[in-house]
Amino acid sequence: MACLRSALRDAETVVYVDSGSTDDSPAAARAMGVHVVELDMSIPFTAARSRNEGLARLLQVDPSIELVQFVDGDCEIVPGWLSRAKAEIAGNPRAAVVCGRRRERYPEHSIYNALCDIEWNTPVGQAKYCGGDALMRVAALREVGGYDASVIAGEEPEMCVRLRARGWTIHRIDAEMTLHDAAMTRFAQWWKRMVRGGHAYAEGYAMHGGAPEFHRRKETRSNWAWGLLLPLVVLAGTVALAMWDWRWCWVGLLPALLYDVLLIKVFLSARRRGMPAALALAYAVYMVIAKFPLAIGQMTYYWNRSRGRKTRLIEYKGAEPARQAA
Repeated sequence: MACLRSALRDAETVVYVDSGSTDDSPAAARAMGVHVVELDMSIPFTAARSRNEGLARLLQVDPSIELVQFVDGDCEIVPGWLSRAKAEIAGNPRAAVVCGRRRERYPEHSIYNALCDIEWNTPVGQAKYCGGDALMRVAALREVGGYDASVIAGEEPEMCVRLRARGWTIHRIDAEMTLHDAAMTRFAQWWKRMVRGGHAYAEGYAMHGGAPEFHRRKETRSNWAWGLLLPLVVLAGTVALAMWDWRWCWVGLLPALLYDVLLIKVFLSARRRGMPAALALAYAVYMVIAKFPLAIGQMTYYWNRSRGRKTRLIEYKGAEPARQAA
């Protein structure tokens, strides 16, 4: 309910979208004066679908609304954000989206939370994409048909591709926006989150990877190279040399030293961004490891696609957090 309280503080109308919760959240939200949408969970759930249905209810309540703030259920809106974002979007008639700094609430609780906090810190200025929390112009959303409800992850970047193709712009401003609680304390959670990321890259590339956008082409190629191709090269070389003369099988492992090169490159980049040395090293190590679950996520997408199947939701928290539109 902390998310709803933060929305009610500044928003004129708040809609809560519930995705099958079992803790009486809909009743509690109604008691707060919030409009509630309870999703039909017999239909496959996606965050994109919940956002579309939340927006539809919002426009039923007040068809004159021009701006909508989307916020994930595990986030809180920072005081003053909405007024700052409204001023920014009002000053640019072609701005479809304005987002700010999403921060992890407890980055000190685990390295996985800290990695999320680093991920949220995107460059300020005109951007290609936004994340789950953002102020959006309703007219722009209507023009592109809103979110693609079939996309199970990476729904915001996918929609932003369509928005930019129509001449709209995405802006990241230097302002505190939301507090997020990843609540990741286990390696398995982080790994699953990376698998989901790889799936999002593959699906995004399949949808918009051609010219002129080349959406997610760089990321997917990098993940294939580091997470699949290089391990296969190392394995094949080691096995071949072992069959020829086991005393030379170690030579087949030499290409794996490229991971050290990648680690150093990421570490130096993090240090240039002002990251402390210890955190930069941990970040670099995890970004190298991430290539493997990212590649697995990409393979999962293409494997299911080849069989005519849709991948089910990949959620590292277990239960999908509900979504709100303010």
